[in-house]
Amino acid sequence: MEDGSGAFTRATGRDLEGGTDQPRYRRYQYDLIAPHCGRSVLEIGAGLGEFAAQFRGLDRLVVTDVDPDVVQVLHKRFADRPDVRAHRFEIGGAAPAVDPVDTVVAINVLEHIEDDAGALREMAALVRPGGRLVMWVPGYPQLYGEFDRRVGHVRRYTPTTLDDAFRRADLEVERTGPANLLGGVAWWIAVRRGGAGSPNPRLVRLYDRFVVPVTRAVERVVRVPFGQSVLGVARRPPEPREGPR
Repeated sequence: MEDGSGAFTRATGRDLEGGTDQPRYRRYQYDLIAPHCGRSVLEIGAGLGEFAAQFRGLDRLVVTDVDPDVVQVLHKRFADRPDVRAHRFEIGGAAPAVDPVDTVVAINVLEHIEDDAGALREMAALVRPGGRLVMWVPGYPQLYGEFDRRVGHVRRYTPTTLDDAFRRADLEVERTGPANLLGGVAWWIAVRRGGAGSPNPRLVRLYDRFVVPVTRAVERVVRVPFGQSVLGVARRPPEPREGPR
């Protein structure tokens, strides 16, 4: 397993100072993901912890990242929260020494991994039998552009291809569907048509302030046919019960 230093910046285009965060977008993600999470959660690829920090009142929260410098940031960020532990973890390496959790969450992780079904099996091993995996991944190959190439995206998903990855990993699919319709439109304009290779901080702030609230309002009343991302939820099958002897 390589050291992993610099992995965060390579995978996100951001530095360890955080750059431009998107608090409204983070809350939008949380409100879609949290209802599928149990009392103990492990986030893979937690980055600087902006998403994970929204979890409150859990029995246990484990945050992991492949980048050791990021793990140090996580240790400092959650130093005053006894319910949170930070560990270094890389898919394909040794699993963190933690008890199984109710839910594993991975946001914008799976698209970096060639063997996505194998990665999902590793993630499932961290979940108790009957627990869930919640995946948030970039959506739709039509949106694949220069930014995706630069940060090492192997693919973008559709609900059908994420379903397929879950099934190849022997998981029970609960739901998959697109999210962030207006973000998908904006991404098409900026990245596919405009050729942008990195986010524009000013546009990111404007998007977070003005577009995310409209996205929330639209998606409450419209069934989203397409989006910048795909949200998938799958369950690790429960252990089979022993029959009578």
